[in-house]
Amino acid sequence: MLDRADAKAVQREAFRADVLAGLSQTPKRLPARWLYDDRGSELFEEITRVDDYYPTRTETGILEGNAAAMAGFCGTGAVIIEYGAGAGVKTEILLGALEDPALYVPVDIAGDFLKASAERIESRFPDLTVQPVVADFTDDFDLPEDLPRGARRVGFFPGSTIGNLDADEAADFLKRMRGHVQAGGRAILGTDLKKDVATLVRAYDDSEGVTAEFDRNILKRINRELGGTFPVDRFVHEARWNETASAVEMHLKSLDAQTVEVAGRPFRFAPGETIHTESSRKYSVEGFSRLASACGWAVEAVWTDRGRKFAVLGLVAQA
Repeated sequence: MLDRADAKAVQREAFRADVLAGLSQTPKRLPARWLYDDRGSELFEEITRVDDYYPTRTETGILEGNAAAMAGFCGTGAVIIEYGAGAGVKTEILLGALEDPALYVPVDIAGDFLKASAERIESRFPDLTVQPVVADFTDDFDLPEDLPRGARRVGFFPGSTIGNLDADEAADFLKRMRGHVQAGGRAILGTDLKKDVATLVRAYDDSEGVTAEFDRNILKRINRELGGTFPVDRFVHEARWNETASAVEMHLKSLDAQTVEVAGRPFRFAPGETIHTESSRKYSVEGFSRLASACGWAVEAVWTDRGRKFAVLGLVAQA
């Protein structure tokens, strides 16, 4: 495994390559994973607490109301592998319900944020071994070599983050997670469900402006890490519904005709031109089940809220 300094260097070069490639496309776009530096992760945690953003509180309610059933689904002595661990707040609900979990492996791209979250989990569960992994879960990465032999592995992917991946990325992730947990392993995964467009768009353009700050933070990151010259106040956040993709899209719109530089390369923007920064796809349970089946999983359990806004799915890895 790379040490922390080497991992940061590799991550920064990947960030540079993705930004230069994305801004060279027509239309311009940036991979959503780069929204989540340490500041971006902090802002996302703020988003989860605003009134307009229903997914987190809805999913949290599902987890709290079904924690015992989910613990039974995971089994005794499980190894929990969480992808995109973030602050790990929902994880505490699951870990608190499990019987003698063997190990918790949080995976996240934001190293400092991950370290703080892992330390909090260790404090909350002093008998639980925690082995954080700094990695981009949308790319291949190695798990720790010393995972307990014979223990059931359970992937944990809450937060509807699966919706941020396009069809190919979602399939690649499900196959990667299937490889990590191995045949007979399990996963608990959250997904936002299709619903009225007004509710969906409002959730990604909240009235408090936190999502807008979160979206624009990537421009600040580019300026800081890649020598960018983005005038952040000349870009505004927009949320749009894409019916064809069944997704809410986040865009950063240029207010002016302007040229910015990144890593010494110029990029021109027309007035109103946007950078597509994130898509959040919405599934039906049936549609997601078909995707999971094609990637080596069977949906064995479905937990949802009364309004069927959100679903938490229990998956079993097939041989």
